[in-house]
Amino acid sequence: MWRRGLVLAALVVLLALVFMLHSKIPNSIGNLGSLWETFLPWGGLLIVVLLALAALRRSATALVALLLPILVWVNLFGGLLTDKAKAGEGDLTVVTHNVNAENSNPSGTARDIAGTGADVVALEEVSGRQSGVYTKALAAKYPYHKLTGTVGLWSKYPMDDVRTVDIKMGWPRAMRATVDTPKGEVAVYVAHLPSVRVKFRAGFTAGQRDDSADALGDAIARDKTGKVVLLGDLNGTMNDRALAPITSQMRSAQGAAGSGFGFTWPASFPMARIDQIMVKGVEPVSARTLSATGSDHLPIAASLKLTD
Repeated sequence: MWRRGLVLAALVVLLALVFMLHSKIPNSIGNLGSLWETFLPWGGLLIVVLLALAALRRSATALVALLLPILVWVNLFGGLLTDKAKAGEGDLTVVTHNVNAENSNPSGTARDIAGTGADVVALEEVSGRQSGVYTKALAAKYPYHKLTGTVGLWSKYPMDDVRTVDIKMGWPRAMRATVDTPKGEVAVYVAHLPSVRVKFRAGFTAGQRDDSADALGDAIARDKTGKVVLLGDLNGTMNDRALAPITSQMRSAQGAAGSGFGFTWPASFPMARIDQIMVKGVEPVSARTLSATGSDHLPIAASLKLTD
């Protein structure tokens, strides 16, 4: 039984290596590295498949070898499976949601968002024909708002220094505002980075998304405000190295104070968390994924502590 399944054992070791060395997988061929990192947590299913094959093959060697990818996977993602919410309440609750330009029930989605009780709401993919629906539905609870292109910010607190952030797309899909909360000023960014596609001949087409991530990361790095919050659809996960210009300087609220992976897309069967709440100079207290609306994305929320 020790001699059986040596090829299978080799595949097990290979899987462990691609987990451990995911950041070394080159992007030069179809952005293969970023594609693997986008769905990296789901690599755990390959462990289950190999476990079943090892049991069928009655290979003790493969079964023992499986300990390696299991340990690596747990080291990468085990911490996400626990509830990391902190005791007490935050000073600021934020929500972000890609509402989907093809949303067939924008008024219902707006009511759902208003019902969250958030202090600050960011919306992405707000089409021109639906923008009035969201503005009207949210006006009562959020007297301060600004819509730039297809992204918008609604706030219970006054906003100033509102401006478009150039993320190299040719039209506005990112903005910044200073929100004057009772606990001080917070720079809030809203962004919707370019979409990515998986194509047979081109691979993971993420070049424009990567360029926009560079531009957004640079804008945040140059921001002189001590407290910064980023809300939006980044079309990438925290594991994707292409988002390093952003993720290297900010913390994920879900990773710091959430429970589970918090997948947001697609809403019908979430497989990846491409919608993000990220912070700098701010302490996440709790983070969660909200119930589905009429969009193909799930909304997400976080409670943040602004005082030291």
